[in-house]
Amino acid sequence: MSSTTTTTHSGRLTAASATDAEERELAQGQTIKSVYVYEAPVRIWHWINALAITVLAVTGYFIGKPLPTMPGEASAHFLMGYIRFAHFAAGYVLAIGLLGRIYWAFVGNHHARELFWLPIFQKTYWIEVGRMLKWYAFIAPRPGRYVGHNPLARMAMVTLFLFTAVFMVFTGFALYAEGAQRGSWQDTVFGWVIPLFGQSQDVHTWHHFGMWAMISFVIAHVYAAIREDIMGRQSIVSTMISGWRTFKD
Repeated sequence: MSSTTTTTHSGRLTAASATDAEERELAQGQTIKSVYVYEAPVRIWHWINALAITVLAVTGYFIGKPLPTMPGEASAHFLMGYIRFAHFAAGYVLAIGLLGRIYWAFVGNHHARELFWLPIFQKTYWIEVGRMLKWYAFIAPRPGRYVGHNPLARMAMVTLFLFTAVFMVFTGFALYAEGAQRGSWQDTVFGWVIPLFGQSQDVHTWHHFGMWAMISFVIAHVYAAIREDIMGRQSIVSTMISGWRTFKD
């Protein structure tokens, strides 16, 4: 084939006149398909939620293991106070965001509801979960691709993220109620949590474990998203920015 190329009136190369490399690019472009998946409220919630979890994890770590010392007089510093304030503020963002996300599950598209239920009574669902496990373990070829969350990712979102986030909200506001004191709305709504666990220190311990469970989920979530972007030939990270899932053959 000649290496001389011509362009159409629109400035795009025609397949008849393109070089071999350009022909391959044109063919690839024809196989790319995009589907609108995540609506704007879901994407905004995702990134705000990610920021809130980051703040909660960092500040929660320092609340559990405070700095050993500060320069100068203690009365001249309010560092731990600022850390606690940031933790409480991020906790409110997480809780309010979950409520908003529940609302959008009812009014949004069907992909917005994937976070809140699993088709556990469908045999095909478990078959697909098994296939995805083999795919992630590098012992099987790529299974069918999914417009929304794949079955394994969906299970992780519900069981690891959603349940952990709800657990952290309940235990976090129960601990917050101790400072807000009896009769506050936090005590009225979440005051029963501490007696359920036994005592305040038990709730602190489980809340701390919940933080590490959430961190572990985030690490796995980021790894799986980047891995699917590269190996799955589909957009994952950019989809949560633009809303469009793009597939390449």
